[in-house]
Amino acid sequence: MAPDDRHSATAAALLPLLGGAGNIASVENCMTRLRLELHDRSLVRDEALRALPAVLGVVEDGTSFQVVLGPGAVARVAPELARLSAAAPVTAEALAERGAALRAERKERNATPGKLFLRRIAAVFVPLIPALIGCGIVAGLSGLLANLRLLPGLTPALTAVASGFMSLIAVFVGHNTAKEFGGTPVLGGAVAAITVYGGTGRVGAFGEQLVPGQGGVLGALAAALLATRVERWCRRRVPQALDVLVTPTLTVLVTGLVSLYGLMYAAGKAATAIGRFADWLLANGGAGAGFVLGGLFLPLVMLGLHQALIPIHTTLIQQEGCTVLLPLLAMAGAGQVGAALAVYVRLSHNGSVRGTIRSALPAGFLGIGEPLIYGVSLPLGRPFVTACVGGAFGGGFVGLFNQLGDKVGATAIGPSGWALFPLLKGDHGLGRAAAVYGLGLLVGYAAGFAATYAFGFGKGELAALNAPRAAPPSQGVPPSAYSVQDK
Repeated sequence: MAPDDRHSATAAALLPLLGGAGNIASVENCMTRLRLELHDRSLVRDEALRALPAVLGVVEDGTSFQVVLGPGAVARVAPELARLSAAAPVTAEALAERGAALRAERKERNATPGKLFLRRIAAVFVPLIPALIGCGIVAGLSGLLANLRLLPGLTPALTAVASGFMSLIAVFVGHNTAKEFGGTPVLGGAVAAITVYGGTGRVGAFGEQLVPGQGGVLGALAAALLATRVERWCRRRVPQALDVLVTPTLTVLVTGLVSLYGLMYAAGKAATAIGRFADWLLANGGAGAGFVLGGLFLPLVMLGLHQALIPIHTTLIQQEGCTVLLPLLAMAGAGQVGAALAVYVRLSHNGSVRGTIRSALPAGFLGIGEPLIYGVSLPLGRPFVTACVGGAFGGGFVGLFNQLGDKVGATAIGPSGWALFPLLKGDHGLGRAAAVYGLGLLVGYAAGFAATYAFGFGKGELAALNAPRAAPPSQGVPPSAYSVQDK
């Protein structure tokens, strides 16, 4: 075999062992080693690679994957491997498959007891989101009319419409908690209703008089969880003939007394601490807090830890009328959009990937980021990191204004991006809050775009991804493939 044929055969043998052409981002070489940037290290077939006769060793230094071929041979194999990896187009389908694999891997890793518990807690609150959104928009309309001194006869009615659900949200939380954790939903609602009953003001605990609604959704959640445990205990021990009478009675009685003489007090202290901490954090370190929250939210979503924030948002909305954390976290989506726009510009010849971006951007602007995350940025690797950078700068901007006294909050959870504008609330009116939030989105877009344009692709990766090829826009990943609840 001629030397050139031998080196071409070596490159061809290496390609599938390294995960295929789509897994190789860039190929470089030094005197003895191939230096590779890989999209997914787990796709490498290590044992087969080390057993290849031409391979003298494998080295990983944390930044690149290196295959030792020896002097002379490496200089001839490297360009051939680069040619082979560039010859296979990186299409939207390839990125979608890689994104689906990463999504499945993250889901498997997130199936720990703690994260599964957080997921179940989130499932308690997700069904409440439509009512939170509707009541939040009505509350905003009521406040706008009051500030403009328009329709004074209608404003009280709008306030009643907006506030009715929030005054009884604890009952809905209790109902959903019991349903999610295997209890009787109406019993969960019954014990949660105790926390909002007006007569609780005549009960004292730990030297203090209780206040109706004390502890908010946290107290209702704890009461319903306890009721579920009590009910299940009774079901196992009470004779079937007496179960219909004894089990619900003991469930309501025991849980009700524990709630009045312990849970409401403890949950009230916890809810107050959450509100004070959020106010203190943004008043004293808003820019830094916003930078960290905006930058880390996408990784939190990947780890499944963002679900722990849902009860916190709901507690802040119930206590203060809005959550000041959501506008900061929404900047992560802005960074994602900016990163996607930079990828669109940089990959000017990759019609397939650009088609995915065109189909997913409208959802991204409305705060639904999964199509862009799993269809574009995460499979490409670096653009996911630079998207986080964009989110950090957007969050830092909004946090700075909070620190300066322009508080920006959201009266409901669920929407983000442009969809959050009708739900904004601020200390200086809706117009000012919308201006700060809108400027924050622009900062996130710009920072995500700039970071991705400058640092989103490694050496040689851009040329491989940007090889001229055509694909119709229909090959993109439709936003409808993902749901809002995935967030």
